[in-house]
Amino acid sequence: MGIYQRFPVSDHIFVDNSDSYWYYYNPVREIDFSKTCNERSQVNTFRLSPQCWNDSVETFVARIEENIYMVRIALYSEDPKLEHILSSVLGKEFQVHLESTEDGINRLLSAGGCDVAVLDLDSNHNSLEERIACCRRLVKSRISSVVMADDALRATAAELVRLGAHSYCRKPPSIRDLKALLHRAHEGLSRQRNPSPAQEQLEEASRCDQMIGSSLQMQQVYDLVHRVANLNASVLVTGESGTGKELIARAIHNLGSRSGRPFVAVCCGAIPETLIEAELFGHEKGAFTGTVGMREGYLEQAGDGTLLLDEIGELSPATQVKLLRVLQQREFSRLGSSRLIPLRARIIFATHADLSELVALGKFRLDLFYRINVVKVHAPPLQERVEDIPQIAMHFLRQYSEMYQKLVEDIEPGAMSLLQGYSWPGNVRELENVIQRALIVASGESICEKDLPLNIQSESVLNIGDYQPANSFERQLRDYKVKLAVSAVRDNHGNKTLAARSLNISRAYLHRLIRLAEHDPLVEQEGFDLETA
Repeated sequence: MGIYQRFPVSDHIFVDNSDSYWYYYNPVREIDFSKTCNERSQVNTFRLSPQCWNDSVETFVARIEENIYMVRIALYSEDPKLEHILSSVLGKEFQVHLESTEDGINRLLSAGGCDVAVLDLDSNHNSLEERIACCRRLVKSRISSVVMADDALRATAAELVRLGAHSYCRKPPSIRDLKALLHRAHEGLSRQRNPSPAQEQLEEASRCDQMIGSSLQMQQVYDLVHRVANLNASVLVTGESGTGKELIARAIHNLGSRSGRPFVAVCCGAIPETLIEAELFGHEKGAFTGTVGMREGYLEQAGDGTLLLDEIGELSPATQVKLLRVLQQREFSRLGSSRLIPLRARIIFATHADLSELVALGKFRLDLFYRINVVKVHAPPLQERVEDIPQIAMHFLRQYSEMYQKLVEDIEPGAMSLLQGYSWPGNVRELENVIQRALIVASGESICEKDLPLNIQSESVLNIGDYQPANSFERQLRDYKVKLAVSAVRDNHGNKTLAARSLNISRAYLHRLIRLAEHDPLVEQEGFDLETA
């Protein structure tokens, strides 16, 4: 017929009719579809038969958009009844495709035939271990997936979420919660496929492997991690407990050429001194009393991968000597054997102790210290990077809201201020536990101040300054805190970071105390010098 018209639907969607066919095209979506009536396959356009000529443009567009915005679910299950139930209760905005085998689900995913995968785990399944292993492989392939499992497999579902699954829901699921999870998984996939330039820059700047934070301190850590990832140099990771030293070691491993090899983490302080050598080097049968066979040590188990020796300062002097020889000769032998085994693994060391101080006290060998301290990466305490707290807190909130199936999606500004004003002696690990606890006790869809532990609420001075009675307990407590803060700044010659560290509080909390001191006549009477603050 030679008729050609283009009907704009939106900025990114338009419809053509030409030669008795309607065409639909959406350039934003990487995978477009051909459609003859209500069927569709993978090509670049929708194509409808001439019967659609009788439709108005609006009716036609509504019909098209009803299909194009449908969330396509790949259901990995052996229960056909489940497909029928989900298709009925989820409604027209979802389209469910059942696949019962690993090959079938892989074909569907590789062909782009689904947006979100639902992995059905049933504790009564005949080959449950194989099913779980397949789900692990699917999750590691970075598909957007929701795990559906009964209570007996809750721990397995949580593990799959940690491996990369978007979320977990109980079986049988709440339809309202399941719809919300599927929509969020689909939206996350869309952002991942088509991230905005600003989003890409933000994510690149605020993450490094599994580490989170965009502060200057973390940027310096990210830079060092990238510099040493592909080098075989010894790396010493230092920092307080709970700051994420193992995450730094994993990032070095994952971003380097050894990423496909084993990563073995060992806490030297958790192994008795009598067993540490057997654990590190391995032993032959009969090497000492109680051995029943040969065992590979951690140095051997790491293979061509990475071995993290955490709390290296806890090693005994005798073990330090043997470890030094291993590092020098790049070989070792199992206990009870004289056969030398080449050291192929890269070793990363970590400690929360000051090794230079242990060297001065004679508790750590100086030559071993020089051997392991080639590149030093310091994990900053959380109180020195207060600006990272909102991002880290929201990460844990999303993680545990999906794990516990509670739709808590935000942290109120007042509660966030309390989090940023706390000193965090337990660092990120403590923050994770606080968010987990707050989510459990939260009664609404956001975490508020009353959901936080009392010690976090009591440390903040945001509201203490409102108390006016001069002789009240709160006023005396506030005055005492202010005097401590000003005195600490003076004793540290105006260095607020050192002053905050000496009081075991955050730098932001110290600043609030100092601001109170600047307007407090009692402090001026005491003769404190605020100029250095």
